[in-house]
Amino acid sequence: MRPISGRFDHRQLALLAAVAGPLALSAVLLPFRGTMANTNVALLLVVIVVAVAALGRRSAGAVAAVVAALCFDFFFTRPYEQFAISKSADLTTAILLLVVGLAVSQLAARARRFRILAITDAGYLARIRDTAVLSRSTNSALTVVDQVRDQLVELLQLRGCRFEYGSLLGHPPRLEHDGSVMIGHHPWDADRLGLPAEDVELRMFGNGKYIGRFMLEPTPGVVPTRQARLVAVTLADQAGAALDSLHRPVKAA
Repeated sequence: MRPISGRFDHRQLALLAAVAGPLALSAVLLPFRGTMANTNVALLLVVIVVAVAALGRRSAGAVAAVVAALCFDFFFTRPYEQFAISKSADLTTAILLLVVGLAVSQLAARARRFRILAITDAGYLARIRDTAVLSRSTNSALTVVDQVRDQLVELLQLRGCRFEYGSLLGHPPRLEHDGSVMIGHHPWDADRLGLPAEDVELRMFGNGKYIGRFMLEPTPGVVPTRQARLVAVTLADQAGAALDSLHRPVKAA
């Protein structure tokens, strides 16, 4: 519950900054409105919008852009202290301030999303690399299986996960190698609904042969991304390869 509260607080602070930032800057600049060009005022207000958009979410940046445009109109265009603009140049500046502010908020949100994806991708690659290193450095395939099981719990935010060696039992939902989820012969919308409420099967293969499976115990309300599900499949393949090597006959020199 703590992460949800943190996101909520951060959103509130961002929205507060979106409103208070342009108002505070306007108060600072107000004594100079007779001597400072309105275009310079608009540029300074854009700086506030950029800062809010970089620190907050897209919605906070959009709110900051609207508040900045209203502040510019109310405090710095004639007639003062009215939401009216008498000069066409000031009207153009106010419109550009709003448009640029909205555009900046979109770009900042997109840049932040790409950064999050990059960090997430690095975490996924680290899991795959760590399992590969362990596979080469240990003589126990079950050690690799145990590590992959723990990684699956963390990666897919599961309640639990167990490994079953050998024959298939029952017909549970299964996580396929393309990251999709099937219940019987019917696809399950995992991108929208997450994993099914019951245990989900992730089969393991070694050298093309079925070896065993991980039984995933999903957490209600959690929606693992397709990318996370694909990484889960890759990790299961690594565990399957480790188990296959355990039972592969050693060739005589």
